[in-house]
Amino acid sequence: MSFAPMNFCSNCGGKLSLRVPPGDSLERHVCDACNTIHYRNPQMVIGTIPEWEDQILLCKRAIEPRYGLWTLPAGFMELGETTAQAALRETLEEAKAQVELGEVFSLLSVPHVNQVHLFYRARLIERRFAAGEETLEVGLFRRDEIPWGELAFRTVATTLRYFFADRKAGSFRLHAGEILPTK
Repeated sequence: MSFAPMNFCSNCGGKLSLRVPPGDSLERHVCDACNTIHYRNPQMVIGTIPEWEDQILLCKRAIEPRYGLWTLPAGFMELGETTAQAALRETLEEAKAQVELGEVFSLLSVPHVNQVHLFYRARLIERRFAAGEETLEVGLFRRDEIPWGELAFRTVATTLRYFFADRKAGSFRLHAGEILPTK
């Protein structure tokens, strides 16, 4: 198990044990008192690749991790949201930008941090944006202006490489893959 153990049941407060419940094949945290099974699953990070003509909107992070580095507008999906709603909300929160969503562009598993990152292509509705609460600054960048050495996350760099390669080829497609730990 690659994460910290849980100790108490969120349903009744009872003590949890790590065991394989009946009908399952993986160890789970199971309540000794009420038998509630506590599933722990990856978190979804959802964002956009906001386009304006030949430029991409990036945000400089005002929070950890990776404070002061650049990223696409993205963040954790909330309960009760669709992926599209999360993408629109995160873009508005981080870049104060209104976008029209396109298709899902990249889906990258990041198992060593228990996350899945999903990015939509998006078109800025107008050239209006500003730094949100979690952002130091925002800006539009052409391919040759992207601060490649100052990108916050490998998923963002990978998504941008796919994006610019597809744009050059004249055809966009879905990119699925994984980001594994560096040695």
